[in-house]
Amino acid sequence: MSKINAIITGVGGYLPDYILTNEELSRMVDTNDEWIMTRVGIKERRILTEEGLGTSYMARKAAKQLLQKTGVDPDTIDTLIVTTSTADYKFPSTASIVVGKLGLKNAYAFDFWGACCGFLYALDQAAMMIQSGRVKKVIVIGADKMSSVVDYKDRQTCPLFGDGAAAVLVEATDEQDIGVMDSYFRCDGKGLPFLHMKAGGSVCPPSHFTVDHRLHYLYQEGRTVFRYAVTNMSDDCALIAERNNLDKSNIRWVVPHQANMRIIEAVAKRLDLSMDQVMVNIEHCGNTSAATIPLAIWENEHLLRKGDNMLFTAFGAGFVHGASYYKWAYDGQ
Repeated sequence: MSKINAIITGVGGYLPDYILTNEELSRMVDTNDEWIMTRVGIKERRILTEEGLGTSYMARKAAKQLLQKTGVDPDTIDTLIVTTSTADYKFPSTASIVVGKLGLKNAYAFDFWGACCGFLYALDQAAMMIQSGRVKKVIVIGADKMSSVVDYKDRQTCPLFGDGAAAVLVEATDEQDIGVMDSYFRCDGKGLPFLHMKAGGSVCPPSHFTVDHRLHYLYQEGRTVFRYAVTNMSDDCALIAERNNLDKSNIRWVVPHQANMRIIEAVAKRLDLSMDQVMVNIEHCGNTSAATIPLAIWENEHLLRKGDNMLFTAFGAGFVHGASYYKWAYDGQ
């Protein structure tokens, strides 16, 4: 009996209509386009501004496009995973809302919390589920409404983040030379002081004090996070490349988490790759957390060819980090 492998067979995405530019941000906080572009390389980001809409809305839009593009029968979907740090509610899961809105009758669903590494981790979980033989089709969605947790009075963090979602269909195959090939993931637990939300959890529940003191927004010590991200993403990619005999001659694409243009360039330099081999959308999307990697794939799907060697890598709150080796399974349209 041949070994079962897992492949991505389609990609869908969604970006909100509203574009928040650096020029507009400069009227909100003490910043400017040159300062933002020099430090992080972001020109604009998409923001979900409609009242009453959350992460599940964007996730549903991305998954609906995915289903339409692939033509897959919704009743054949076994599992749906939403990876997000900005769930609609504490409970129920955002995935349960998406399943209900899509009308998936035979799928079970759950949320996966892996911060900016969420998509990488969830894709690996989906692959292992498929490799076990218990499921055949899994939708993995990376989605975050980062504008809901960003303090637009904080000039250090508000230029960084945007909203968006993207979804992939992961299916079983008996082909052995395509799909999820290898992965390396770690969590060291050092990141709590440097990247977190101070209030809203069980340690510090919501109160008048936490609201009055603006403790329900993302807190980040940028320099520390930057240093750890550069080191770990670069090291993780180098490790995966070495143990799979990958180098600049046979790596077609690197798809890094889109947190900072300088981090992305450092990863490419460590692998001795041209930036033409790196998928980048940070300039017009910003950091969409769990959505960055699938959104980059979605926007560049037309460039992909069956057999392309790809490295995915990310770093996020925790600190969580990792890289994976994926061999693309179809010619993009």
